[in-house]
Amino acid sequence: MVTLHGRNFQRMISQEDIQQRVGELGSVLRMRYEGKIPLFIGILNGAFVFAADLLRAYGEDCEIQFVRLSSYEGTSSTGKINTLIGLESEKIEGRDIIIVEDIVDSGRTLSEFISTLQQHKPASVIVATCFLKPEALAFDVKPELVGFSIPNKFIVGYGLDYDGLGRNLPAVYQLAE
Repeated sequence: MVTLHGRNFQRMISQEDIQQRVGELGSVLRMRYEGKIPLFIGILNGAFVFAADLLRAYGEDCEIQFVRLSSYEGTSSTGKINTLIGLESEKIEGRDIIIVEDIVDSGRTLSEFISTLQQHKPASVIVATCFLKPEALAFDVKPELVGFSIPNKFIVGYGLDYDGLGRNLPAVYQLAE
């Protein structure tokens, strides 16, 4: 059990299970992009831990950029996407892009971001997300690589936070009922 801002969270996914799954995703990407130099685009703040581990698991030549998109306040989405840090768009055209996302809830953020990204004419775009909430998906977004499909519960740890706290937890915790 972990307590953040007076709320209790119980362990949902262990650090060992996360690391094993990230290694598997890295292997899939290594085979898919053999002989290529893909551009990973990490969505800040939440995906920074997953992006670092995924790039190490990928283990081949690649580049990484980060963008910061925000739609959350507390434990729920505001429904509005804010771009706080942008893309280096000159590096997008003709590139194989791997969007690295911490979690896909409704898919609103990714739907809007992919639409923006497509304007820069990449060769291909796929989404690798550590966590997917299929029950919450409301937009036509289908991540090609999913670490874990999880119930529609609020989670923290492994990069995800609750009002700034919990990102540094190596395991994932769900809000206790």
